[in-house]
Amino acid sequence: MLIKEVLRIKGNELITVTPKTPLSEALATMADRDIGSLVVMDGAELVGMLTFREVLRAVRKAGTRFEVLAVGEVMVRNPTVVGPDMEVDELRRVMIDVHCRYVPVRDGDALVGVLSFHDVAKAVLEEQGFENKLLKGYIKNWPS
Repeated sequence: MLIKEVLRIKGNELITVTPKTPLSEALATMADRDIGSLVVMDGAELVGMLTFREVLRAVRKAGTRFEVLAVGEVMVRNPTVVGPDMEVDELRRVMIDVHCRYVPVRDGDALVGVLSFHDVAKAVLEEQGFENKLLKGYIKNWPS
């Protein structure tokens, strides 16, 4: 299964912020939209990712003063980016190797989506279920 197939099923809605967005505003967006990451854009350029991990680190470090921070101060700069023609199994390996739960997907210069580890797990589970169903049908109809 290719990443572009997962994106086609999941959808490719992108929720973005800028590096100057207040961290408190970004956190509110993440909570309101029930998402674990935001893409950080500077104009048309992908400059980072903000996940709950970075938010928690900022809160731990700044305490109650975290609200004065901007996204650009805590985001992951230059995140790992993958292409739509990558196999999902390879994406899983990349996510494990670089220890990230969210990966932007870029097709050439265009950002086309973000996949989470949850999205990948769901796609693999659905693919395995489909294959299992086909195999059971094949076995059931095996000539005696």
